[in-house]
Amino acid sequence: MSKYPKLWGIFAVAFAFAFGGVEARAQQSAKVPRIGYLSNGDFASEAVRSDAIRLALRDLGYIEGQTIAIENRYADRKRDRLPELAGELARLKMDIIVVAGGPAPIWAAKNATKTIPIIMVGIPDDPVKAGLVESLAHPGGNVTGLSSVTRELGGKRLELLKEAVPKVARVAVFTIPPFQLVYST
Repeated sequence: MSKYPKLWGIFAVAFAFAFGGVEARAQQSAKVPRIGYLSNGDFASEAVRSDAIRLALRDLGYIEGQTIAIENRYADRKRDRLPELAGELARLKMDIIVVAGGPAPIWAAKNATKTIPIIMVGIPDDPVKAGLVESLAHPGGNVTGLSSVTRELGGKRLELLKEAVPKVARVAVFTIPPFQLVYST
């Protein structure tokens, strides 16, 4: 069961914003946006995540098979399959490729295409240190998305909270994993 169903809802909203103009063109040219989904996991472990994406897109008016097409590729935890699967999605000329499961599937997608936008979701590593993007502010290339980098951004988040709520005197933050506790007085 996925621990991050809300994260997929956020992805769906971001997708809708990105393709808002495509929907209007789709009415004129009948072009249906195509999402490629590449995962290091398997169909069973990804079912909750896939269902969350479909439901969130449906809530935004996108119906799979009618107003949107989704191509899923699962490596079944076999990293050697990732380049082949990413290549399939690139040859199918997806409008975007969403990648989950860490740096390996992102690298596979990045090596398969330099033109199709690649959206990484929930990568636990620092995408800058992993060499996937140039910087968090300006990723460059065709890779963008969500990362769960926390330590490096902790100070900035605390700074933004202090700006938003100047009278805050003490803050505690708990995250799992790894467990972190941050105090500010």
